[in-house]
Amino acid sequence: MSDTQTLIENRPPSVANLFAERVLATPDAEAFRYPVPPASGQGPEEWKSLSWGETAERVYCIAAGLIAIGVRAEDRVALLSATRIEWILADLGVMCTGGATTTVYPSTNAEESAYILADSGSRVLVAEDATQLAKVRERRGELSELSHVVVIDPTGVEADESDPEGWVLSLADLEERGARHLQEHPEAVKERIGAIEADQLATLIYTSGTTGRPKGVRLPHDNWSYMAKAIAATGLVTQDDVQYLWLPLAHVFGKVLTSGQIEVGHVTAVDGRIDKIIENLSVVQPTYMAAVPRIFEKVYNGVATKARAGGAAKYKIFQWAAAVARDYAKASQDNFRRTGTASAPLALRAKHKVADALVYAKLREAFGGRLRAAISGSAALSPEIGFFFAGAGIHILEGYGLTESSAASLVNPGEAYRTGTVGKPLPGTEVRIADDGEILLRGPGIMEGYHGLPEKTEEVLEPDGWLHTGDIGELSADGYLRITDRKKDLIKTSNGKYIAPTEVEIQFKAICPFVSNIVVIGADRNFCTALIALDEPTLLSWAEGHDLAGKPYGDVLVAPATVELIQGYVNRLNEGLQRWQMVKKFRLLPRDLDVEHGDLTPSLKLKRPAVEREFQHLIEEMYSGTREA
Repeated sequence: MSDTQTLIENRPPSVANLFAERVLATPDAEAFRYPVPPASGQGPEEWKSLSWGETAERVYCIAAGLIAIGVRAEDRVALLSATRIEWILADLGVMCTGGATTTVYPSTNAEESAYILADSGSRVLVAEDATQLAKVRERRGELSELSHVVVIDPTGVEADESDPEGWVLSLADLEERGARHLQEHPEAVKERIGAIEADQLATLIYTSGTTGRPKGVRLPHDNWSYMAKAIAATGLVTQDDVQYLWLPLAHVFGKVLTSGQIEVGHVTAVDGRIDKIIENLSVVQPTYMAAVPRIFEKVYNGVATKARAGGAAKYKIFQWAAAVARDYAKASQDNFRRTGTASAPLALRAKHKVADALVYAKLREAFGGRLRAAISGSAALSPEIGFFFAGAGIHILEGYGLTESSAASLVNPGEAYRTGTVGKPLPGTEVRIADDGEILLRGPGIMEGYHGLPEKTEEVLEPDGWLHTGDIGELSADGYLRITDRKKDLIKTSNGKYIAPTEVEIQFKAICPFVSNIVVIGADRNFCTALIALDEPTLLSWAEGHDLAGKPYGDVLVAPATVELIQGYVNRLNEGLQRWQMVKKFRLLPRDLDVEHGDLTPSLKLKRPAVEREFQHLIEEMYSGTREA
């Protein structure tokens, strides 16, 4: 048995055990960094640190406080908050009680928040602030099992006469209760951790779902313990790394990163504010970070737009440098596949050196200057954008997994990564392709099932442990997986041709710097069309130099010059497509697609049925009275 197999198979029953081991091993090492407002109330934010020992003090007080208010093993404690240090502390506190965390996105409305809390049977809610508290106060009649609400930031929280006595308390209050409980019962948390069994429920994550009510995915403690060990076994991260964590921790992708960190013992800088990402990168200077493709698309389009705004000469330099980056990355990866060495031909290396000085070095600096690699997941990244960043020295390692598989099932293996694939299975995980092309997964990270939905569980989970992912893919001879589309998203035209819309959409994102989102339509139609949402700042920047300066976005959007601009990119897209895949018509959407309007899930996945329903009039307009071959 290999050392890796031994580590994974002899894993402890929970991340709570791993956390206790980490604290004992490196109590004085830095664990977390997080931003706080300046003491004076003016000037830049300050970043504070917690050592593993200091983290444990707070975590164990939270755990003891939860025990003091009646939380038992497998009791659900819901977390309704944006990504922040307190989210992680509270989640670890819940795990150390042997309880189970129910995650809720902060953007979830009052009705759906109440549904999740009721369906999960959550007994305690940790809410971020007065805004989140208001959601549960509004629906309290539906939440008979909810005995306490713990508010992280009590600013603005006012007493409500209808609240049961002691129903609302602050996180500081909970920690104080916990400290008193530990004085009286010093072994309370240690005993709870020691009593955790591998198959106990640790987390209920409700899939944001592209249709219907969310389903609660039951993930036992062993799933996270396995993930922690398997991530460490990949060797992708080390104890010397600094991770920048901004992803929603309510999402399985964000959650799994904390498990890996505890096992490896590196530093994580935590701040979930999306509008602070660029600013934070220069402060944190991470060595690795995880993101969704939309972030890389926005960075790429932003760089292209800035170059275009600098005049024709600067834009030509950028276009040349982008082409060199892609050629360099492709050559390097091809050579590594053949020889085990990532190198490019001499002439291409010379071009790359010049492009690096002109373009790439500035791009790397924008990411903090120390980024070794970025992990991309949750959706497909355009290979052309991936190759661009790879050639610029920002190595994007795509990975793959589902909520139902604890997020990380496959990932690209470091230096041997291949852009356009999601890599190889983590140690201990198996993958195979079904006869119809569907990807199946099996391993210790697979869920127990859907909460209270045995029939739904049977639909996706075979008795022998194979999980039906609903994704279509291909495996290379040496084990690299490529995702081609969602099984349910495949379009069959009225001519009987199958089209993978995601494949067309990511190609368009790679060539059009103005696009924010695109939805390809064509099911049961005789040709394909598209709904295209543009990036407002990028389009307005372009408008400045095209006789549209100063006009509002709505006017720029419908201007003939704008339609002509996008038509040019659609024509370029069609040049690389089969005839039946071509986008024959398109409409520009009056606004971007977003979570607030229900177009995207909180993890930024496209909700196709919702978009098609809202913009049905535009779709019918494209097909009305027209036949296209």
